Amino acid sequence: MGIDYARDAYKHDEPYQSEETYRTLGRWRACVILITIEVGIGVLSLPSALKTLGLIPGIIALFFFGALTTYCGWILLLFYRAYPMVTNLVDCARCVGGKPFEVSLGIVFVMELVLICASANITLSIALNSITGHALCTVIFMAIPHIACWLLCIPRKLTFAAFFSWICTVSIVAAVLIVMIALGVSGPNAPPGFEAEIVLVGKPTFVEAVNALLNIAFAFAGNQSFISVMAEMRDPSKDFTPALIMQKGFEVVVYVVVACVIYALAGDAVTSPALGSAPRLPAKIAYGILIPSVLGTGLLIGITAIKYMYTAFMRKTRPDQVNTHNTWTWTVWITIGTVFWIVTFVVSNAIPIFNSILSISAAVFISWFTFGLTSLFWLHLNWKVQFSTPTKTCLAVYNYLIILMTLFLNAGGLYASLRALIDLFNDPDNSLNGPFTCGDNSLF
Repeated sequence: MGIDYARDAYKHDEPYQSEETYRTLGRWRACVILITIEVGIGVLSLPSALKTLGLIPGIIALFFFGALTTYCGWILLLFYRAYPMVTNLVDCARCVGGKPFEVSLGIVFVMELVLICASANITLSIALNSITGHALCTVIFMAIPHIACWLLCIPRKLTFAAFFSWICTVSIVAAVLIVMIALGVSGPNAPPGFEAEIVLVGKPTFVEAVNALLNIAFAFAGNQSFISVMAEMRDPSKDFTPALIMQKGFEVVVYVVVACVIYALAGDAVTSPALGSAPRLPAKIAYGILIPSVLGTGLLIGITAIKYMYTAFMRKTRPDQVNTHNTWTWTVWITIGTVFWIVTFVVSNAIPIFNSILSISAAVFISWFTFGLTSLFWLHLNWKVQFSTPTKTCLAVYNYLIILMTLFLNAGGLYASLRALIDLFNDPDNSLNGPFTCGDNSLF
């Protein structure tokens, strides 16, 4: 990265000279990366969330989380301006709470990214099962995308991901367009005589409502990578805000349109992932087109995790070689990447259900990394002046409310997601009745 990894981020000693410049991103390429980070597998659960919550509460929730994550992204930029040596959220944690907070958050950070990558590869296993008619054991269909993501994460620059991300963005848009057109022409994948009905305000149980909100929160869970993107931008203070606003505007519009159209056309026949709502043939085509987008999500989130672990290790061993390309640095990079994707493979087989892994990820980790931590960062920056003016007081109250919301999603969300997972495993009609199963997870 442009800020040399070897630099001690919290002392003012001279940085080591990097042998390669990693600050290469402008606002447009950064915007595309931000879009690819978030506009991926999360969109596939949104029509189902609207079915659970109802059309009106679902749309309100989409706009709420869109606005909230924009604000949280702005806080991260403020923090980066105050501490321009940070390269990820874990570096930020050391600024706030010292070494113990850094180590603890670093472990949790990697665990969260493992779950996000696992959810991406579960989506790919559903796609492969759907396209091939469950031609192979689901464990094998889990292994194939993991191997592909491991290979894609071998390059060490996000610039590579930026080139790949254009394909990913087109892929996700094309896949959902195919489903929407197919639903409009042929109707949903439902018994003859089925008529789609729209519920304006749903009546979900506590578990159903919280899981739906967690799935929406997951769709906006790219904030944990924003610092890493800033650290590779040529001028983040100038260019990140336009990139963030463009990304969030595009994202919210896409989410609302996709969720509303698919729910309106499919009604109670909506599935999660949403591509299974369409008739069999267009759904298979959509899943095939979706593959690059989901691989892109795995690439960007995976490389964020690998880059963090690589940086932490090199800072302790050979800090002067962090940005150097030699046998030692490549061995470290590839070894870390291999271990990361093996762990992800195990997790994806342990929790092989799409909605469940999204909900658990959102409840345990994303609620903090997307919302709670950013409010703690704001309080750290403004602790002595948080009530000094009416504006500061309002912002302070707002950030305390965000922390309370995070605690609710953390506790209530974990209960709801685990309850739903146990119920699915105990359902006799569910082919996925446990971890490491060969059962068919397609939606046909």
